[in-house]
Amino acid sequence: MAKSDTAGKIRVVVVDDSAFMRKALTMMLESDGDITVVGTARDGAEGVQKVRHLKPDLVTMDIEMPRMDGLTALREIMEKHPVPVMMISSLTTDGARATLDALEMGAVDFIPKQLSYVSLDIVKIKEELLAKIKDIARRKSLLMARMRIRTKAKADHTVATGISEGKPKEAEQPVTATVKRHHQIHILAIGSSTGGPPALQAVIPRLPRNFPVGIIIAQHMPPTFTKSLAERLDSLSALQVKEAESGDYVQAGTVLIAPGGKHMTVKKNGSHAVVSVSDFPNDTLYKPCVDIMMNSVAEQFGGTAMGVILTGMGNNGVIGLKNIKNKGGIIIAQDEETSVVYGMPRAAAEAGIVDHQVPVDKIAYEIISYF
Repeated sequence: MAKSDTAGKIRVVVVDDSAFMRKALTMMLESDGDITVVGTARDGAEGVQKVRHLKPDLVTMDIEMPRMDGLTALREIMEKHPVPVMMISSLTTDGARATLDALEMGAVDFIPKQLSYVSLDIVKIKEELLAKIKDIARRKSLLMARMRIRTKAKADHTVATGISEGKPKEAEQPVTATVKRHHQIHILAIGSSTGGPPALQAVIPRLPRNFPVGIIIAQHMPPTFTKSLAERLDSLSALQVKEAESGDYVQAGTVLIAPGGKHMTVKKNGSHAVVSVSDFPNDTLYKPCVDIMMNSVAEQFGGTAMGVILTGMGNNGVIGLKNIKNKGGIIIAQDEETSVVYGMPRAAAEAGIVDHQVPVDKIAYEIISYF
């Protein structure tokens, strides 16, 4: 395609060893007039070359490929030619772990690799996915600048402490707050989507072992991915982190993550609160849905609830957060600069319900200031 034909368009390179997936992704992306696929590659080595020569605005990168896999290619791209990369991930435990590795290495998001995403179910997710790609590509410079800062901070941390990234229970030191606020909080509820796993990793490991209330999280992710996310956060945190099951207690020292493909709500039962995991309602765009979780928190805990909204596309969560705020609860939102996609936090900010809006690495401080 001539350069003049791509002027003003978002330029994408598709890297996948499957000719079918390369064609399907190209067709999906180019169904939007603002996006053009300027090159495709059959493996990571070819993908790195295409990125170097074509200088795209965004890359889609398969994880499992011959010759050079997606993680190796991602590492080389981030070191030499930084550009937003969306991973194409298989819906397996290994795929989930590799995806979380990729997000830690600087990938901005992932697309689950399944045939339904290029056939019937594409109608449900296509519009949001294309909008997400456009938003990420247009924020390329900011996102890559943040990635470089984060990479340098990790390297400095390793040099200063001798602790490499991912060492269980020691990778982050819990924070202490210099300001003490007076508002009784009995539960902490967190919602996140695109860019959420690294954001959660910037928050949860910084909370102390003696954190006095239970924490529940709704992160937009497919099944199998949330279990791997819980295991990773658990390995990095003083708190116990697990994928939620119906009947689990919401209690101090424990973080419950809603399973991918399910909704999670909370209900008081005497002196305890327990979570319920369910398929219903089954007509929501997201499972888990942040609004459904936050609405149950507002109903059960009212003004003693704290809601935190992190990076993500769209406005999921704002209705539930409004209900928490209207009952006297506290709302914290991630700021625009540190969000991969500033959709969900923006919706909360524009609704006028946010008490504190701060960079992701300051959210733990704001939380702790209430305890």
